Amino acid sequence: MTEFTFTCTGVRADPYAAGPTLVFRLRITASGETPVHALALRCQIRIEPARRGYEPAEAAGLTDLFTERSRWGSTLQPLQFAQVPVMVPAFTGATETDVVVPCTYDLEIAATRYANALTDGEVPLLMLFSGTAFTGSAGFRVEPVPWDLEAPFRMPVAVWKEMVDQHFPGCGWIRLPRDTMNDLIAFRSRHALPSWEATVRALIDAAGTKALLPPDRARADAGLAGLAERTAQ
Repeated sequence: MTEFTFTCTGVRADPYAAGPTLVFRLRITASGETPVHALALRCQIRIEPARRGYEPAEAAGLTDLFTERSRWGSTLQPLQFAQVPVMVPAFTGATETDVVVPCTYDLEIAATRYANALTDGEVPLLMLFSGTAFTGSAGFRVEPVPWDLEAPFRMPVAVWKEMVDQHFPGCGWIRLPRDTMNDLIAFRSRHALPSWEATVRALIDAAGTKALLPPDRARADAGLAGLAERTAQ
């Protein structure tokens, strides 16, 4: 059986991807001199939050994920970050390849909320590997890639922020149910608001001043006005 070792040597944000994407550089070493014709890998990446410390502001931002800090001894559990396939071409001895990981800025996703809460330092990651190796000097031999192979890596928070800023510069992101989104679109249209920022700001201002809507719009906008009032409270 060929023995494999995996080492993550770096990560970068892909500036040319259609959406937020990280590219991890992976070094793979195979024992002996037997050629490896191909590797079909499954790479699972998870966040190991217990492997770093947190500033008070970061801890406050992580309360929704791990509850209050006094309970972190039991709640600071690993978070799923990504699971991607990786095809590695032929090599002998050692090679390097890219692991392309599409990401999201959806703050409903636990891994995204975690990374967004960090202000500096590193994200402690653990890359777990399994799959199939095709090896042999004469012909093909099929070997499993043991499921217990792994590679720890500490991703700089700055790389995550760079990736997000490439696609959402100076902005946040929020997901809404379709019905609520349709109501917001209708509200924006009725009030001739120029942008989504202006739309949300109008709702916030209305809630803060308890402004009354015109009678002909009161019924149509009652749901949104109520939502704004609850948000203000």
